[in-house]
Amino acid sequence: MLNFKDKSNSKKILIYGFGKTGQSCFNFLKKYNDLTVYDDNHYTIPKKIKKNYFLNIKKIQNFFFEYIIISPGINIYNCDLKLFLIKNKNKIITDLDLFYFNNFKNLKITITGTNGKSTTAKLLYEILKKNKINTKLVGNIGTPVLNQNSNNFKTVFVIEASSYQIEYSKYFKTDYSMILNITPDHLERHQTMRNYINAKFKLIKNQEKNGYAYIGKDNIHLKKLILKKNIKPKIIFVDIKNLNKLNNKILNPYLKSLNNIQNLSFIFEITKKFGLNEEKIIKSLNLFQGLKFRQQIIYNNNNLIIINDSKSTSFSSSINLLKSYKNIYWIVGGLYKKGDKFNLKKNYFKSIKAYIYGRNKDNFVKQFKRKIKYKVFKNIKDALKTIIKDIKHDKFNSKSKEIIFSPSAASFDSFKNFEERGKYFNYLIQKLKIVKYINAK
Repeated sequence: MLNFKDKSNSKKILIYGFGKTGQSCFNFLKKYNDLTVYDDNHYTIPKKIKKNYFLNIKKIQNFFFEYIIISPGINIYNCDLKLFLIKNKNKIITDLDLFYFNNFKNLKITITGTNGKSTTAKLLYEILKKNKINTKLVGNIGTPVLNQNSNNFKTVFVIEASSYQIEYSKYFKTDYSMILNITPDHLERHQTMRNYINAKFKLIKNQEKNGYAYIGKDNIHLKKLILKKNIKPKIIFVDIKNLNKLNNKILNPYLKSLNNIQNLSFIFEITKKFGLNEEKIIKSLNLFQGLKFRQQIIYNNNNLIIINDSKSTSFSSSINLLKSYKNIYWIVGGLYKKGDKFNLKKNYFKSIKAYIYGRNKDNFVKQFKRKIKYKVFKNIKDALKTIIKDIKHDKFNSKSKEIIFSPSAASFDSFKNFEERGKYFNYLIQKLKIVKYINAK
């Protein structure tokens, strides 16, 4: 068992990447180890840290390190230290590995998947808390795993993990794993779908025989791997149909979309192992506020629904939302993802009008041509102005209208991140007085 908090056995460690994850690793390790830090954008490293811990590329490449802790956002094949990392690949570990050794005795539930990780992790955390279970929520959801340690062995950790974190980790093991879904994503990093699937599957592959792994009943990719590999944990196949008997009790409109129904099916399966009270689970679900910019309903009445789903960065993350409504004005666009395909059944086409914006408009036009109606705009603001006119023109249609901002693309052509993009959409809804104009008689 590795111990990174032993002064008598100080380790020489390179921390590569000094964002949230890198900083949390630095704070965790600095008291007991000999640290060096590096970031491709090294101008962002604080002066005090840079003065005492930073080395330039030439010095790093001639220096001996026992471990290299890499931030998830770094692609080892496309970075400043590419050759050095490839040569020393066996020394690369992650914050998940450090967390595992420091919280070895604690129960860990790790959630991954292409879509729905954050919502599922937050929901499960709220339910466990409601049932008086000592629990902490960490990981890709926003709080680095090393910022939430516990001296209480009874604390249950709910961890959201990305494919990048899992791929680079060497020692991390979880008691319960949940792979919610797998659809094409991050192929610009993983290169092939097979690599992406294998990165996710590593979470199950590394589990012990007393662990439990939850996958969707219809997940063909994972089923094939389970048959091929010698898997230790018990596999639980999750069936969305098992939720049917509880549908009438779940009143929260946020949880009515197909994506969130799938999330709930996983949650109900894992809560069986904890013997949780069903009434308390339902109460937690109906009180759940949802996470910002993730299928977030920002306005809802009989005639109009407005949804901010800025977190959507691929078609797969938008598809189930599009299936959940019947008269959709869909704002879509941004940086198109490699290998992404608009796979929606024909029977949904008539219920959708797309309003395309952003840098890669032509890619979206190509996907929608001869499928759904679309218009092209310079930006989100112009798209919303046209939606107001179109909805007013369609007012004879008595059906409820749904304005869905689900970009199905990365935000970096116009915004720092999906949060900034989501805030801007909310600002435009207020500034353009969308609700007032659409509801005006």
